[in-house]
Amino acid sequence: MIYKLLALNIDGTLLQDNGRINKVTKDAIDFAKDKDVKIILTTSRNFLAAKRVAKSLKIEEHIIAHQGAFIGKEIDKPVLVRRISENITEEMLGLLEAFSCQIKVIHEKFMLGNKMTLPNQLMGRVVFQKSNRMAYSEQYVDDLRESFQENPMSPTMMEILFEHKHDRDDAIKIIEEMYDEVECIKSNPQRLIVVPKLVSKLAGVQFLCEHHGIKREEVVAIGSDLDDLSLIQWAGLGVAMGNAPLEVRNAANWITRSYEDNGVAYMVKEHFRKQYRLTFLRNILK
Repeated sequence: MIYKLLALNIDGTLLQDNGRINKVTKDAIDFAKDKDVKIILTTSRNFLAAKRVAKSLKIEEHIIAHQGAFIGKEIDKPVLVRRISENITEEMLGLLEAFSCQIKVIHEKFMLGNKMTLPNQLMGRVVFQKSNRMAYSEQYVDDLRESFQENPMSPTMMEILFEHKHDRDDAIKIIEEMYDEVECIKSNPQRLIVVPKLVSKLAGVQFLCEHHGIKREEVVAIGSDLDDLSLIQWAGLGVAMGNAPLEVRNAANWITRSYEDNGVAYMVKEHFRKQYRLTFLRNILK
C-alpha cells in the first residue's frame, strides 16, 4: 500500500516530557515529506500552539486543532470552524459550577478559565497545553460564568479537568441528556473535552482527505490517547504509541515504541523506507 497522508497527534506522541521534539523525530518527519507524504497535525491544542509545533517540524499543511473544530494553515483563514453557541456555553458553565473542576472556555485566539488549585498529583498526571502568552491570551478569573456573561463568545471547545473521576462521568451524563448540539470526548479518566456536534479528529482528517482526494486506505494515523481512538480505527494503518492506553493499543493495526523511545521516528522509518516518492510513482505510471 502507498500511503499519502500521515496524521500525527502532538501530546504523548511527538513531544517529549520537556515539550520538545527529538532530532530523530524531526529527521523522520523530513524523511516522510521527502516521499511526498502530507503530514497533518491532529490535536486538542489551540491553533497557535499547534502552529508552533508545525513550524518546528517545517510542516506547511493544514492543522487540525481544537479537537477538529478549527482547521487551517493561518488563524485568520480557516477552511473549517465549528463553534458552541454562547447560550449553550453559558448554560454548561452554570451546570459545571456544581463540580470541583477547572474549566477552560477555548477560542482560537484566547482562553478564559476559572482559578482553581487542584491536587499536585492530579496536575502531575494531566498537563494542560502550554501557550506563549504573547501569542495566545490566557485569562483566569474568580467567577468564570460572570466573566463570560460580561464578555460572551462562541468557543470552539471547552476543556474540563475534574478533581474526581465520578464527577466527570456524572457531568457527561447530564450534558449528553440536555444538549444535542455538543459532543463529549473522554481523554484520561478525569479530563473531558466538549466540542460542537460532529466534531472530532477523525472528522477533521476525513474533511482534509476529501479536500486532497486521498482515500481512507492511504492514511496512516498515529495517536496516544482515547481521543485518537476513532481515527486509529478508521485509518488504513492505525498506529498506537507504546504509551497509549490498552484500549487504544488493542484497536491499532500496529503498535510502535513510546514517545520516550521516539516511537514516531521508529514507525516512520519502518513503514515508509520502502515507499518510493509519489512523484516518481506518478511518472512511471504515465
